[in-house]
Amino acid sequence: MTDIDRQMALIKRGVAELIDENELRKKLSRGVPLRVKVGFDPTAPDLHLGHTVVMHKMRHFQELGHTVIFLIGDFTGRIGDPSGRSETRPPLTGEQVLANAETYKKQVFKILDPAKTLVEFNSGWLGKMDAADFIKLASSYTVARMMERDDFEKRFREQRPISIHEFLYPLCQGYDSVALKTDVEMGGTDQKFNLLVGRNLQAHYGQESQCILTVPLLEGTDGVRKMSKSYGNYIGIDEPPSEIFGKVMGISDALMWRYYELLSAKSLEEIAALKEDVEQGRQHPKAAKEMLAHEMVCRYHSQKDADQARQDFNAVFADGGVPADAPELTCAHGEASTPPAFLEAAGLVKSRGEAKRLIKEGALSVDGVRCDDALTPLPAGEYVIKLGKKRFLKLTVQ
Repeated sequence: MTDIDRQMALIKRGVAELIDENELRKKLSRGVPLRVKVGFDPTAPDLHLGHTVVMHKMRHFQELGHTVIFLIGDFTGRIGDPSGRSETRPPLTGEQVLANAETYKKQVFKILDPAKTLVEFNSGWLGKMDAADFIKLASSYTVARMMERDDFEKRFREQRPISIHEFLYPLCQGYDSVALKTDVEMGGTDQKFNLLVGRNLQAHYGQESQCILTVPLLEGTDGVRKMSKSYGNYIGIDEPPSEIFGKVMGISDALMWRYYELLSAKSLEEIAALKEDVEQGRQHPKAAKEMLAHEMVCRYHSQKDADQARQDFNAVFADGGVPADAPELTCAHGEASTPPAFLEAAGLVKSRGEAKRLIKEGALSVDGVRCDDALTPLPAGEYVIKLGKKRFLKLTVQ
């Protein structure tokens, strides 16, 4: 393999779309470190594993010797990203943005090499633009092009409000690429429109257009919807070691390989070999999942924490921590697999009202992980349910 082929193999790992591969090869062939940008609007102070997918790709570029720019959208965060929104997103205050940004910086350096990362704030240039500058920027794009965006088109068709300031968001994000003279910009698949605006604006301002890499939106622990705190299917990187370990152990065997590809530091060859060992019966799926859970805790905490989390998990779920006489229940996926329903059906509570009260008090855990969600059905699988200190249930959801 040539050096460019070697770089492309790592760059393309887990990527959903690359625009344009020939252009990227041309940039790499010059032998000059590329400027690779990823923007983050600090709309929430904590990150989950879904956020880290693009960060791992940033790390790949660092390992290849390129310059990674971690751009904190302290200016655009006050506009509010309309991506995937069915209604206008309320803007953050300047104080909220800065507070969240500091938390972001602390967390991302668990993945990125601080010595090889440029941290920028887009208020550095956007905050200095006056009304005339924004009018000039707005003149570079048409309303028709803006309405090609799926969420704008859908909201217009459904007669939902679209504020004029929302059109400024992709323009400002695109102008970030102009200001930073980026060669590559990355983001989730839901960011494709914004990334293309940056590519077009660079050409408009006489720069060589950036290449675009989009990464998949990681499925949450339910294996269905994208990972999100609002769905309750997230694994936060600042959660306690036992929570991270237990949540990773709770994902399905099929989803495990998706997590390996997008989150693990193992090479694709190592992952393929491990998967073959599992498929051929040389390795148990649980052991492979333990390796993944251990790696995640190591990365976001420490080796010692990971070892302890594995020991604690197995003490409960593998080494007889669940009473042998614990009741067993099989139920169908759906309403019957919501916590209040299966707790009542198994006789652990007298009513669903009691179950909801106990869940609200934090008494319920699923596979060793506290569960505060009384509404979402558990997906198909086998679970160890614990209510309070002494009530256990072996649950199978079909």
